[in-house]
Amino acid sequence: MDPIRNPFAPGAGQRPPELAGRERELKAFEVVLERVARGRPERSLVLTGLRGVGKTVLLGELRAMAVRHKWGAGKIEARPDAELRRPLSAALHRAIRDLAVRHRAPDRVEEVLGVLKAFALRANKADAKLRDRWQPGIDVPAAQGRADSGDIEIDLVELFTDVAELAADVGTGVALLIDEMQDLQPDDVSALCAACHELSQSGAPLVVVGAGLPHLPAVLSASKSYSERLFRYSRIDRLDREDADYAVMAPIEREDAGIEPEALDALFDASGGYPYFIQAYGKAAWDAAPSDPITVKDVQVAAPEAESELAVGFFGSRYDRATPAEREYLQAMAELTQGRDEPAGTADVAVFLGRKPSSLSPARDSLMKKGLVYSAERGQIAFTVPHFGHYLLGRD
Repeated sequence: MDPIRNPFAPGAGQRPPELAGRERELKAFEVVLERVARGRPERSLVLTGLRGVGKTVLLGELRAMAVRHKWGAGKIEARPDAELRRPLSAALHRAIRDLAVRHRAPDRVEEVLGVLKAFALRANKADAKLRDRWQPGIDVPAAQGRADSGDIEIDLVELFTDVAELAADVGTGVALLIDEMQDLQPDDVSALCAACHELSQSGAPLVVVGAGLPHLPAVLSASKSYSERLFRYSRIDRLDREDADYAVMAPIEREDAGIEPEALDALFDASGGYPYFIQAYGKAAWDAAPSDPITVKDVQVAAPEAESELAVGFFGSRYDRATPAEREYLQAMAELTQGRDEPAGTADVAVFLGRKPSSLSPARDSLMKKGLVYSAERGQIAFTVPHFGHYLLGRD
């Protein structure tokens, strides 16, 4: 097959494989947009799942949906050890610009931008030298006495309220999308929950859509006990067989090509139904196929190429971030689970390594901060990356 036409190459398809089987989430968000725009209360949304299931792609599609409904929309990616104030300011600046083109009162828009600038400038440390102070690029004077107290919880409530009121002026809403939400700092998580709670009480048209690893609900619950009532949780998992087949066939059929049923069987077995893997194996199978349709032999020939690419870009890039002590811990998890995608007991890891559980806590905690493992439940630890145990057992 012509590699230039490869429908599995990043950005090649009209609808990426990661969005196959996500109609339920897309329809649910459509309802949220309609309800909030009509002034009816609605909870914010949290998407959780392992890496490789397409959360980031889905988050991008939800943002596009909000924009199509003429909402203001901004998206950020949380990072460990980075405060929320600066990236949030940039995201809401984008959302306000979306709203400004429809607002008939420029003074009102500038007023809210002034509040946003006041909020943003609080990202600078009080003792920072002038040359080191960050400027948010908002071309209006900073407001005084609004969202500038320095207390992130107070400031975020005031900022969200003002931005939501601006959206209400034009009959729409604001969507703030946060990827890797589990990486927010504790104070920022607490402030975000408090702001969402305040907005839900008032029915203001602003929703937060977060995406993160499976333990994100526990992170939110530990911050505010009422967080369970604030968010609608949606678990994003691997695709079932029907949706996985569609994710393969739809891009191929757009190129007026075909694939044999046995080849679909082989692709599903290799990918496990995980969208990222479907794309990787599908791309390699297309390149390996000398003619139409793609056969099971083409998939078998392509598998080593796909696995090699995943080993470097998907698994290896994460493994390389681990220290020797952390790699020892990861290897023990892989041995205990025999490479299966299931949790291992933390006590079992300690026994396997012949160590005291307390001595392994630093390695485990560091792996959790790096997003390589998560605590499935008390006393259990699991990989955040599907097939990671299998990858580790296959290393030389």
